[in-house]
Amino acid sequence: MKKAIILSAGQGSRLLPLTADQPKCLIDFAGRSLIEWQIRSLAANGIEEIAVVTGFRDAKLGAALAALDLPGVAIRTVFNPFYKVADNLGSCWIVREEMDQDFIILNGDTLVSPEIVGRLIAGAREPITVTIDVKDSYDLDDMKVQRDGDRLLQIGKRLEPQETNAESIGMLAFRGDGPSIFRNQVEAMMRTPEGVLNWYLKAIHALAPSGVVGTVSIEGLAWAEVDFPEDLPIARALTEGWARG
Repeated sequence: MKKAIILSAGQGSRLLPLTADQPKCLIDFAGRSLIEWQIRSLAANGIEEIAVVTGFRDAKLGAALAALDLPGVAIRTVFNPFYKVADNLGSCWIVREEMDQDFIILNGDTLVSPEIVGRLIAGAREPITVTIDVKDSYDLDDMKVQRDGDRLLQIGKRLEPQETNAESIGMLAFRGDGPSIFRNQVEAMMRTPEGVLNWYLKAIHALAPSGVVGTVSIEGLAWAEVDFPEDLPIARALTEGWARG
């Protein structure tokens, strides 16, 4: 697996004023931006080509990416002009032409270590594989998962507690037929009246009954989602630990 797509079009308004003039993927954590941490974790696992979907402060993000010194990694941006009115299914539609080979997709607000990326790549046996974590309880904002063994049955924020036995961390792998299956589902959903309002994981939920979606657990490995102000100290502590080695 040599390719990745990072969805970083949004502003991250729940983190204002920190994101008043920069997308949240450029927030500094232990001397590196969030997106640099992501890119380095991908590169450490052999990813050579990364497409970043941009939107808010596109030029600033593009300049930051161009300044990264990562030999052997080609990074390009794909601008989503609808980022203010569309959810991330729209970003997937904008970047659908990049879904031309095996790839990883990653939300732009998720801090993951090289070990987590490596576990996903090693465990991605189905056409579509969702990286999941397991904990004692799940809150309203968690992207909840119901699975049977490694097979994903349902995914969504509205799953009932009795249905939920994992959560998605916002990173998936697509292998073999997976890229075309996902791309076709994205295109079909974007043709509906509510298409731009959808999360891309709704497409995964729709595909789950066909048996093409598996899961890989990273239980025991630390990661962080940066979405609310209370997430910031958690993310800083995590990345400071990574920086110390």
